[in-house]
Amino acid sequence: MREEKRLPVTFEEVRKSEEIKVYIERADQSLRAIGFTEHSFAHVMKCAVTASGLLQKLGYSERECDLVKIAGYMHDIGNVINRCDHAQSGAIMAFRILDKMGMPVEDIALVITAIGNHDEGTAFPVNAVAAALILADKTDVRRTRVRNSDLATFDIHDRVNFAVEESETIFDAEEKTFTLKLRIDTSICAVMDYFEIFLNRMLLCRKAAEFLGLVFKLEINGLVLL
Repeated sequence: MREEKRLPVTFEEVRKSEEIKVYIERADQSLRAIGFTEHSFAHVMKCAVTASGLLQKLGYSERECDLVKIAGYMHDIGNVINRCDHAQSGAIMAFRILDKMGMPVEDIALVITAIGNHDEGTAFPVNAVAAALILADKTDVRRTRVRNSDLATFDIHDRVNFAVEESETIFDAEEKTFTLKLRIDTSICAVMDYFEIFLNRMLLCRKAAEFLGLVFKLEINGLVLL
């Protein structure tokens, strides 16, 4: 550890950590066992890139953009303990790991606050890093997250994700909007099914966007619904 003066820990250092990789892999294995959609490297990297890209476009500092990337990459490691309260347990794990790596306490505080506030049951966009992580995490809806290959056994979560044929997040600087644009196959999943599963997540996205001075929009099959 950096004993005399703690120096910034970069996203690249975190991404190369074998310890963190194991936690991400094992957490995803646990979620697979209980029937959840993919939460492995594809998901966490998408969250990292989307969140950091958004803050960059909004003019946040290079350091804040890197920290939200770290938070996005590590946000689901708590699932290795249990799905229940995984945001809080993940934040505690991240504190231990990042402290051991020598990250300055101010940076650790931002990362663990974002991780601890990303799950819709207890989340709130308490700062810009947390808000960007919420938007990135809750808008990662796509067919490739579904592991189950038997359509006959799909539950509503499988149907909602599998029905998504195209998914895109759009930041409009001029209009100050952040839009989740989806094209879904309504023969697989009705739009109402989407709202049954994701309404709380979309309302959380609205709060997160408002924190960043934006309006959140949800567009499905060409219709703006939120």
